[in-house]
Amino acid sequence: MHLLAIECTHVSLSVAVMNGDQVTLVAGSEWSRAAETVLPLVQQALDCSGTSKEQLDAVAVSSGPGSFTALRIGMSAAKGLAYGLGVPLIPVPTLHALALAALPFTVAPALVSVIPSRRGEYYYARYPRTALEEGAAIDECARGSFGEVLHAAGKAARESVLVARRTADFPSGIEDSAIGFLDADFFSAASLLPEAARLFGSGMSLFPAEVTPAYRQMFVPGSRKE
Repeated sequence: MHLLAIECTHVSLSVAVMNGDQVTLVAGSEWSRAAETVLPLVQQALDCSGTSKEQLDAVAVSSGPGSFTALRIGMSAAKGLAYGLGVPLIPVPTLHALALAALPFTVAPALVSVIPSRRGEYYYARYPRTALEEGAAIDECARGSFGEVLHAAGKAARESVLVARRTADFPSGIEDSAIGFLDADFFSAASLLPEAARLFGSGMSLFPAEVTPAYRQMFVPGSRKE
């Protein structure tokens, strides 16, 4: 199987290619310049993996939630590639993929994926470890304050772990010492590939026109884009 994945929903930009059992990952150094750099990274990943565009069976993309602008950039690039090559597009929910990628790094019975939303707000979803390990398809998302994130983690299970990039940026004063934090610097486009391969094998790939970013909030003209 040959898959290409793009992840640029928040903080980081990367492209990965699956060529059989081989996975090649290329990361960009400037997330804020994703619009100019994502397609050159795609070409670099293909070249480094020894894969031609014509060999691709599908294109996968981290479908959100995340930055409004970055989601549009990643989705536009993925759609353009899928349209041009005549292959399916596989949207992979970002919070779910983040939790799956964290499994090897923690033994916690529940994982809470967190992505910053607007100032003082976060997207989050809680996942029982057993459901993730059993391959359950989960696309959950809530949005709220950091206090609501902690409340969700407390309900999930004792000794839950919050998984997010830049955990040091979280508000201080954590009251529940049973909740741990896992910095998701391991999360990349390569993290999307296992779930993308599973979805593709289950017939869950879509025509590019059927896929839209999971913004999870309305963009208000004149407001600051996150």
